[in-house]
Amino acid sequence: MDLEFSKEDLAFRDEVRAFIAQAYDDDMRAHMAQSKNGHIGKAGQIRWLKRLGEKGWIAPDWPTEYGGTGWSHAQKYIFDMEMALAGAPSTTNMGLRMCAPVVMAFGTPEQKAQHLPKILTSDVWWCQGYSEPGSGSDLASLSMKAERDGDHYVLNGSKTWTTFAQHADWMFCLVRTSVEPIRQMGISFLLLDMKTPGISITPLPTLDGPPDGEQEINQVFFDNVRVPVSNRIGEEGQGWTYAKYLLQFERGNPYAAGLTNQLAKVRKIAGVEPSDGGTRMMDDPSFRRKLAELQIKVDVLNATEQRMFAARTAGEAMGAASSMLKLEGSQAQQAVTELALEAAGIYAQPFVRDTWAELHGETNVPRAGPDYAATLAPSYFNYRKTSIYAGSNEIQHNIMAKMVLGL
Repeated sequence: MDLEFSKEDLAFRDEVRAFIAQAYDDDMRAHMAQSKNGHIGKAGQIRWLKRLGEKGWIAPDWPTEYGGTGWSHAQKYIFDMEMALAGAPSTTNMGLRMCAPVVMAFGTPEQKAQHLPKILTSDVWWCQGYSEPGSGSDLASLSMKAERDGDHYVLNGSKTWTTFAQHADWMFCLVRTSVEPIRQMGISFLLLDMKTPGISITPLPTLDGPPDGEQEINQVFFDNVRVPVSNRIGEEGQGWTYAKYLLQFERGNPYAAGLTNQLAKVRKIAGVEPSDGGTRMMDDPSFRRKLAELQIKVDVLNATEQRMFAARTAGEAMGAASSMLKLEGSQAQQAVTELALEAAGIYAQPFVRDTWAELHGETNVPRAGPDYAATLAPSYFNYRKTSIYAGSNEIQHNIMAKMVLGL
């Protein structure tokens, strides 16, 4: 793998930086500065994605025949790193990165024509219907029924931890179409319109508090919801196969670029906040050791990601490697939020919802502490979920033991 940048690559880097300077406006920057998770609400996210779409940069990982960029591995790396270093909003939405690859690989021509163009233009927002009460990491135990009635399935049950379901136009969903001795059989993969009668959404409040008043996760209930059989991806009862394919994209995302940006923020905080000994946190030997150890982990993760994504660009499947990236990346994400809390000390206590009230004129009480402290506690609590979603880290250990070690 060659990671040396050519003159063309460096020119592309300059082009990305120029785009960010022009498209990433002050309003977006202000919202991102108070974001706990790299998102700025549906309207802000769509505005950002549409600007990327106008540039032709919204789908770097898509094949060119569907509207992808056709970038080299080096260009993808440069794009991800420059976006992360600039603190730009995340582009990892569920339509672009999760649903679309499944539709491309297993969908009918009609399904591709219906869904892929609207995902590419960000005109349709997607959510994921996988987890259920009692069926999270043990996803094969899901029980939401989809009973065949002529040309429709009738859905009854619920899905939970559904991120931004309140904003979604469509959902990709795993349902139980039959009960089989092997639990992974009898599961089907459906695409469904969230405006279908019988669907209701209940917000699930979380300890970290909503960013800018926005609810993040929900439980979605299905009461005799009728979904056309033509909305099924692939064969009935083979949804587990398609779900595993999708999880490679959910788990196998790059982490190192974002972590590099987060560590830079920690260094800035540690450079001004005092330690217990009266010096700066950056001068505290124990803190510097923790920071150095985490930086080494991020550098190793960065090199590993480049090797793996270069192989994927060459057509190789990620397989168990996606589990390794998810495991190491999620642990590093949690570690950096812990280090940020330690660096900020007492100023890590105020929550972002308190600071937003002041920003929006809802209170005349000044915020406590510097601006950078507002998101530290919410981010810490929010990132506790990273070792659970997309299959808990314990599940990732099991996958690697089975697929790599043959245990």
